Amino acid sequence: MSEFEQIPFGASDFADNPEPRCPCLLLLDTSGSMSGKPIHELNEGLLQFRTELSGDALAMKRVEVAVVTFGPVQVMADFQTPDFFTPPSLTASGDTPMGNAICTGLDLLRQRKDAYRANGISYYRPWIFLITDGSPTDSWTKAAAMVREGEASKAFSFFGVGVQGANMETLSRICPETRPPARLSGLKFRELFSWLSSSLSGVSQSQVGETVMLPAPTGWSQV
Repeated sequence: MSEFEQIPFGASDFADNPEPRCPCLLLLDTSGSMSGKPIHELNEGLLQFRTELSGDALAMKRVEVAVVTFGPVQVMADFQTPDFFTPPSLTASGDTPMGNAICTGLDLLRQRKDAYRANGISYYRPWIFLITDGSPTDSWTKAAAMVREGEASKAFSFFGVGVQGANMETLSRICPETRPPARLSGLKFRELFSWLSSSLSGVSQSQVGETVMLPAPTGWSQV
């Protein structure tokens, strides 16, 4: 099955797997500046992410992953559990329409939450993880306002990560004030996704609504 043929769950899948869901939306910068080693390491990180999630039986039932890339904006994978998730092989090109990507991702998440509610599936607070090495080349103020509103209403938790070259000042204005963006150390995408996998596994072991202490972002973030 190709990355473009990955099919999101329908009602029958919720009947087969009625476990609460922990949705994780990845917003990934694939603009031209990510070409070469950065996009290679990002792809390796995604493969590791899937492999490590697959080692946790409960996370396999509860975590759902979706991928939206920007450069240009594309929904590469709709929400699905790790056993159905095939990490897309990303290529780098184009500019950095980050604002559009955030709005597209938030709409995808809204649709997924509607599906949970329609099928009586409970869910953890969704995670949104944005990774970029640049600066938005489109209008981003609406997207930033939606992020701030979503965080304030606890509709989701938003995390921003800046790769070398990222405009951290703009990223700080998009991310919630309570959770400023982190800077990736070098190209440690694999360490970053290992941390993300471990964190999501921890959340999936908890009860919906329970506060979970996340592991420290050591090994991949730059102080």
